[in-house]
Amino acid sequence: MIKVGIIGGSGYTGGELIRLLLNHPDAEIDFVFSTTRAGKPITSAHADLLGVTSLEFTGKVNPSVDVVFLCLGHGNSSKFLKENDFDSKTKIVDLSNEFRLKADATFQGKTFVYGLPELYKENIVSADNIANPGCFATTIQLGLLPLAKADLLQNQVHVNAVTGSTGAGVGLSSTSHFSWRNNNVSWYKPFTHQHLGEIGESLDSFGNKSGKLFFLPNRGNFTRGILATSYTEFDGSLEDAQQLYQDFYKNDVFTHVSDEPIHLKQVVNTNQCHVHLHKHEDTLLVTSAIDNLLKGASGQAVQNMNLMFGLEETQGLQLKAGVF
Repeated sequence: MIKVGIIGGSGYTGGELIRLLLNHPDAEIDFVFSTTRAGKPITSAHADLLGVTSLEFTGKVNPSVDVVFLCLGHGNSSKFLKENDFDSKTKIVDLSNEFRLKADATFQGKTFVYGLPELYKENIVSADNIANPGCFATTIQLGLLPLAKADLLQNQVHVNAVTGSTGAGVGLSSTSHFSWRNNNVSWYKPFTHQHLGEIGESLDSFGNKSGKLFFLPNRGNFTRGILATSYTEFDGSLEDAQQLYQDFYKNDVFTHVSDEPIHLKQVVNTNQCHVHLHKHEDTLLVTSAIDNLLKGASGQAVQNMNLMFGLEETQGLQLKAGVF
């Protein structure tokens, strides 16, 4: 059994990790660390686990676990690693944005591999440390990577994506409480979102220079999921594009190209990404959808753990969406 430590277990991503790992056949949770809830039952933060676990949060870290997941707020992972030493054999999966860019991938002698399996699976298999991709970044990259590899992103790319309220984290803010979010929609961080950096590095990883990407993120009045629509000029036929995408993802167990238009309910509560293609005149529209807390965070983190420990990618992640 893989012994697992979770740092920052009281938030959304920590809660989803606990849920997934409690049902993982090859993993066992050794501890769930929390500075604010030490000594309290896990169910004090995650009522959905009532009757499922008797685990309690702890203020102590076991430095000898096989893998530790860092579910801390952005900017806090490096601080935690400076204050806590782990065994040289302990693998680290960081869910923050601190180590995703190439310029930030080395920290305290540790090298973090960017953890998007559809792009870097071979590197992940041999990695000791993973920088888990961002949720928007995962959705958008999985929509555009086949075009980038084929050098078909030479023109401008426009992306409009909407995310659920859980993307803002468990803490309350003026734009996340019910009375503001319900029956409402708004954009934020137009063209400057922090995930643009990692998206750009991935799209350029094939040695082809992509055109400028314009990304407009939106807040939706739902809790989970991201739906992204990306469009750019495309000279080929729709059939050409579909073949390109099918070939690119033929060995990827969680990313699927749909012949029919997709919607969020197909992927919420799963580790799936669904992609759909539509051609209008000389423009290709790519729609991609994921659950921001699973394929966009905790599910992908477990997928990366499976790869690092030589397990089947789908282990512990055979989840079904509820479409009704």
